[in-house]
Amino acid sequence: MFKNFRDKITISGVTVLCIGVALLIFTFFSAYGFLTAGLSPISTQDLVQTFGEALGPLIAAAIHIMYLGVMGWISSLITIRGVTIMTHAPKAEMGVPQAPQAPQQKPQPQPQKGKAKPEKEAQPEMIVIPLEEMEQQPQTQRKRKSSS
Repeated sequence: MFKNFRDKITISGVTVLCIGVALLIFTFFSAYGFLTAGLSPISTQDLVQTFGEALGPLIAAAIHIMYLGVMGWISSLITIRGVTIMTHAPKAEMGVPQAPQAPQQKPQPQPQKGKAKPEKEAQPEMIVIPLEEMEQQPQTQRKRKSSS
């Protein structure tokens, strides 16, 4: 069914991307349905009674908003993962594989007459210090400082 590993990765990336987009669409339709729901204003003379009657719908609205926020956040993360999977799929090599070629030799420059050949500057050597020596080095420096 799949020709190679890259096709499998691409198909899984597309699947994850589609799931994320579907969840985002569902979240937006849920938010739209929540916003178009009929809201009826409460009007009474007593402020305490109005606050008591409005508290229930306010808590329900806060729960809906948090639910929609979490759904949107998770679905956007899923969508990002799908895009990441698709973009980081191994690149397929096109064309006929070529045999490795022998390295080309650089032509040797001809010495010029009458001019001195400049010498190459010495390159600094790279020094590798093992981890054990690095751990012991601060201890020896501490001993030197405490003795002086």
